[in-house]
Amino acid sequence: MTKTDTIEGTVAEYVTAVIGGQLFGLPISRVQDVFMPERLTRVPLSSGEIAGVLNLRGRIVTVVDMRARLGLPKNDDGKPSMAVGVDLRGESYGLLIDQIGEVLKLPDEGREENPVNLDPRIAKLAGGVHRLDGQLMVVLDVDRVLEIVPDTLAA
Repeated sequence: MTKTDTIEGTVAEYVTAVIGGQLFGLPISRVQDVFMPERLTRVPLSSGEIAGVLNLRGRIVTVVDMRARLGLPKNDDGKPSMAVGVDLRGESYGLLIDQIGEVLKLPDEGREENPVNLDPRIAKLAGGVHRLDGQLMVVLDVDRVLEIVPDTLAA
């Protein structure tokens, strides 16, 4: 499946990730790095969606548990979690995922609005979907994913 870039630049690149069996795509422009979270420190009184903080190459990174964020049960398959590093307003975050996938180049015109039957927990974090061969890739809106962090601390 080869897609060609058009002069208008209508091809978007996504880093794919699996969370709870669902395929998600993160816009590659938002992804800083992918890492194995080690030595995670819990943050007292933080929301359950905050897995903790860690030191990544000298930066303090707040790690968001995407399963908790999506209202999914904890992962108990024994495989180590991965994290996708993203930035929001100069702060570093790690999104805890089950597994990292490949980079996909998809045409913008293939992106659709969220389907009406999309799980509402996923829909509130989604910026649209792409229908791939036999599965739906949900485009994660990184800003919406991280929106909760200040809200839950204020609540």
